[in-house]
Amino acid sequence: QVQLVESGGGLVQPGGSLRLSCAASGSIFSINAMRWYRQAPGKERELVAGISSVGSTNYADSLKGRFTISRDNAKNTVYLQMDSLKPEDTAVYYCNADVARTPYRILEVWGQGTLVTVSS
Repeated sequence: QVQLVESGGGLVQPGGSLRLSCAASGSIFSINAMRWYRQAPGKERELVAGISSVGSTNYADSLKGRFTISRDNAKNTVYLQMDSLKPEDTAVYYCNADVARTPYRILEVWGQGTLVTVSS
């Protein structure tokens, strides 16, 4: 079984920063792409950023320049550095990963989510 556990969410003032972490644990052969999604109240879940196993990144156009995704393969962990936060960034942030439990069995795994609230 594989688990993704997010941490680092909380309350931050507009203009502030937060760094989210997501650690994978369990029976893992390798991890391919890792991603962050978010879901704001009353809205659909949207992709925030993704990173491949070799570090190639992609971002939602509206977030480029403020958010940075990175990963530590040795720790099976992905990070999301969020700067210049705005109230509209308030959402539950979810970690997502394509985890290979064997070379031939890849599962898409989701974390439980961590709440980020941007408010004064």
